[in-house]
Amino acid sequence: MNPSSFLRHSPDSSGFFGKYGGSFIPPELEKPLAEVRDAYAVVSRSHDFIEELRRIRKHFQGRPTPTYHAARLSRKLGRTQIYLKREDLNHTGAHKLNHCMGEGLLARFMGKKKLIAETGAGQHGVALATAAAYFGLECDIYMGEVDIQKQAPNVARMKILGARVIPATHGLKTLKEAVDAALVAYVQDPVNQIYCIGSVVGPHPFPMMVRDFQHVVGIEAREQFLEMTGNLPDIVTACVGGGSNAMGLFAGFIDDAVEIHGVEPLGKDSTPGNHAATMTYGKEGLIHGFRCYLLQNEKGEPAPVHSIASGLDYPGVGPEHCHLKDTGRVKYHTASDKDAVEAFYALSRNEGIIPALESSHAVAHAMRLARQDPDEPRTVLVNLSGRGDKDMDYMIEHYGTGDRYVI
Repeated sequence: MNPSSFLRHSPDSSGFFGKYGGSFIPPELEKPLAEVRDAYAVVSRSHDFIEELRRIRKHFQGRPTPTYHAARLSRKLGRTQIYLKREDLNHTGAHKLNHCMGEGLLARFMGKKKLIAETGAGQHGVALATAAAYFGLECDIYMGEVDIQKQAPNVARMKILGARVIPATHGLKTLKEAVDAALVAYVQDPVNQIYCIGSVVGPHPFPMMVRDFQHVVGIEAREQFLEMTGNLPDIVTACVGGGSNAMGLFAGFIDDAVEIHGVEPLGKDSTPGNHAATMTYGKEGLIHGFRCYLLQNEKGEPAPVHSIASGLDYPGVGPEHCHLKDTGRVKYHTASDKDAVEAFYALSRNEGIIPALESSHAVAHAMRLARQDPDEPRTVLVNLSGRGDKDMDYMIEHYGTGDRYVI
């Protein structure tokens, strides 16, 4: 896993990245999470575990995924050269399987019988259902009722893989509520099941563990980019909801002299409830057992959020991202629903790659950088974290085939 010097020193022994993170959990979860923490401390240093995970990545997931030069799109935008880390080609169509197979392997080591998790866009749910089928485990996926209707293809895939899809019917019926429901279920039986959180969020050790499993993205991308160009990229960028795909990519470049940009969902506009741009408009708070930047209402409770991308509509964000923002190592920007839609069709029409709406936010940011300085010859590496199969019905229904977005 070859952690960089930065990764070796974060988080601290209590799970804090600076002042963010930690473990603010009910007493009944302290013992189960200590068990997970101790088990991961052992297996992450185990040659047998690491070798099996490498074998799975190569022969089951199809890693390494390629890095691709989006030359035609780049030419249309100016002299900036856009590159894509093709996590959409990872088995199940997104980066999520990177940590799900690791979590499934950990669950087998711990003797667990069931994997449970939340999902927003459905990609984490599909990946965890895949891991459960691979390891012969049961699987329950909690998903907001709104997202179940919006992401029908992924719901069908989860069921075909053998998972139970359990609707979260309270509140806004989206990602936050799915996390709520999954945590309640975990408390009810922490002995036989393990909660496999879907991003670099939650109480310690989940933000660290998911980042470590996703670090393979950054390791591969760095090696591939150097081989392709002889240099490191000028800018690396990824979308940020909870932030797992971004931390996976960023971890590979965190010690290098490159700019790192996270891209949050601005949604419809900056009005509270119309976006999920936590780093831009949030303030310090607690959610789901950890401290982070948080979009809050006047009572200090998690506020309603919106994004066209179901995987980004979360009011919190990974604690490591919060620390990287405060230290200035990573700059966080926003892209609106409109920006993401344009990028979705631009990449589809110019490169023959249909991206997930989540990933489209990062593509939109790269396009904006290219347009801002069309004569500047620089390189931008985007983590194309997932493919857009799950979004096609929604996009056709609301935006047609994209003729008016052709650039």
